[in-house]
Order: sequence, then C-alpha cells, then structure tokens
Amino acid sequence: MSHDPIEDGEEALELLQLPLDSWHRARGGRMVPFAGYEMPVQYEGIMAEHLWTREHAGLFDVSHMGQLVLDGPGLDDALEALIPADIKGLKENAQSYSLLLAENGGILDDLMVTRWAQGLYMVVNGAVKYDDIAHLREHLPDEITINHLDEHALLALQGPKAAEALGRLVPGVSSLVFMTGAGFDWRSDAGEHVPLWISRSGYTGEDGFEISLPGRGVEAFADALTAQPEVKPIGLGARDSLRLEADLPLYGHDLDTETTPVSAALGFALKKRRREEGGFPGHARIMLEREQGPIVKRVGLIVEGRQPVREGAAVVDAEGSEVGKVTSGGFAPSVQKPIAMAYVPTALAVPGTRITLAQRGKVHHAEVVQMPFVPHRYVRKGS
Repeated sequence: MSHDPIEDGEEALELLQLPLDSWHRARGGRMVPFAGYEMPVQYEGIMAEHLWTREHAGLFDVSHMGQLVLDGPGLDDALEALIPADIKGLKENAQSYSLLLAENGGILDDLMVTRWAQGLYMVVNGAVKYDDIAHLREHLPDEITINHLDEHALLALQGPKAAEALGRLVPGVSSLVFMTGAGFDWRSDAGEHVPLWISRSGYTGEDGFEISLPGRGVEAFADALTAQPEVKPIGLGARDSLRLEADLPLYGHDLDTETTPVSAALGFALKKRRREEGGFPGHARIMLEREQGPIVKRVGLIVEGRQPVREGAAVVDAEGSEVGKVTSGGFAPSVQKPIAMAYVPTALAVPGTRITLAQRGKVHHAEVVQMPFVPHRYVRKGS
C-alpha cells in the first residue's frame, strides 16, 4: 500500500510530532519533514536498515497515517459508490487494498479497509488523510459516522523474523494470514493493559504485521519489540527502498489524480463483481482502458550502470522527445542495481524493452522488467 512523499520546504513550526518522537531521537533517528510530521529517515544507515529488514525484522513508525472507523446504516453500499472494492463480500477480520477514486477514474488515494465487528476500519495515507476525510464526509450519507483515531499510533513490524519476535509478546498472532487481522491484548511490564489491533500486512513485500494501538501505550510496546534480538527500528529511507523493490507504489509519486487503476497496473484492486456491476467513479473510462489498453502504463526498470535515476527523469524516444516519466527510483540494496518505476507508452511496457532516460543532461539506458524486483514473501492461507 501506501504511502507518502517526503515533503520539501515545510516550516518546522507547522510540523506535528509522532507519539514516539522522543523515542526515535533517543535511538539516533535523524528526523526529517514527512507528510506534515517530523519522522525518522534513518538510524544507522539506509542500506544496513534495508538489509536487516529483509533478513530479520524491522520496526517502522507509521503513526502519521490516517486511521478511520466508519459505521452506520447502508455503509457497504455507500462506500462501494466511492471505491472499487467488494465491501459487501468482505468478511469480518478480512482486509482489502483499494482506491479512493475521483469522478474521472483518477486516484485520490490508495488505502486498506478491514471489516471490524463494529464497522469498517480504514487506513489512508498521511499526506492526504484530511482530504480523504473531507471527501468521505461529503459523499457518504449523514447517517454514517467517521471516527478519526487520531489518538492512536500505528507500527509496522516487517521481515522474515517478524512473526517469531511478535509472537513472544502476543501469543496467537502467528495464526493470522496475509490480509487478515484480529484484536489482541498486551500487558506492559508496568502492568498496563494495552489493546492491540494487528493485521498481517505491510509495505515491504516481506511477511509482517501492522499494529494499531492507543498512543499512551506505544512507547512501552516499541521498547518491548526492540528488546527482541531480531528487531531494530527502521527509518523512512529503507521503507522507501523496500517498497520500491516490492512493486508497491507510493501515493503522490507513482499514483495521483491523473493516474487510473489500469495505467497504474493496479487492476487487481478492481474486484470482479464491481467491474461487472459498476457503480464506482470512473467505471466507464476504467473499463474502456481495460479493454483497449491505457495510453501509458506503470512499469519496472533496471537501469544500466551504478548511477540511480530519480523521480522526474524523462523517458525519451529516439528523437529525444519526452514520452514518459520516472516516478520513483533509487539503488536497490537487495538487487544491487539501480531500479525505477516509470510511466511509459503502453507499446513499450513489455518486459525486455529497452528504454532511454534523460536526467540533468545525462542519458541513462534501462530495461523494462517484470515486477516485483524482489519476490513477495507473504504468509497466505494454506501456505
């Protein structure tokens, strides 16, 4: 899923602090502006933190995200008018990735929605959470309540050792499978009872969990997690390189209101019943793109040499004219090569196609490849 671009030029006075702000600083976290908050970009170094997460377990603070609970009569029908998920078919404790769509079929945000006993729990991107709340309030009936859990923290524990480490603190959590969640209780060393909502999901391509909990209990819980030998705190820098390797687009970079689900290669989010029945914004345009192909499509690139290309690099044709754009790029620690995501004309979106890129007066050569760059290691039902 998703998430947010690092914001440039935000005034320090406007920045909000995470519940774990002092905790990050005490552990050497280098804080930067990100989606309106001060957030840790790294602790010991992006490369080391990236590789630690791929081999062990990394703890990410994603409390800047918007956590919402929706409830009220007719909620399923009302929400299906805004997103292409099969909400009616979503069983209790099951989770679905979806997209908040504009009238033209462009993407306002990407999100996760889970069926709780008491309503629908939704996690939206931090940089646009207030826009999302306003959009939902405007378009959902008045009878539906939207509760913003702004006093809650959100942690992500990601990596092949995540289940082992979390299981010591929260027995039974390993019974969850990918895209399911449940409520648990944890008692701190001081005897404080902390309710947890845990889903087996994340933004790295690894097995892992996202943990929602009251802000008052998050410091003790983060201490207990990082006391496990497998777990280290990980910053935004490695979060970005991990998600890029895993083919997980970033809202505000790889997705925006000019992007449709088809051009973004997110067709899996258009559930079968919804494609057939319609009723979500931009349905006619999106179905036409599915049938005829979009003008441009999001692809993965491996870039020749060692120099990474960054967001904004142009995809150029033989005459040097711009025909597409890189939306995310960097050096991939697990792949040991520069990689990128780009939008290219659909005719070029075939693995093996050679692509020319231009950035800051330099020409780079790349090849379209099948994503993800690193295989997903989710623990699915029956695996």
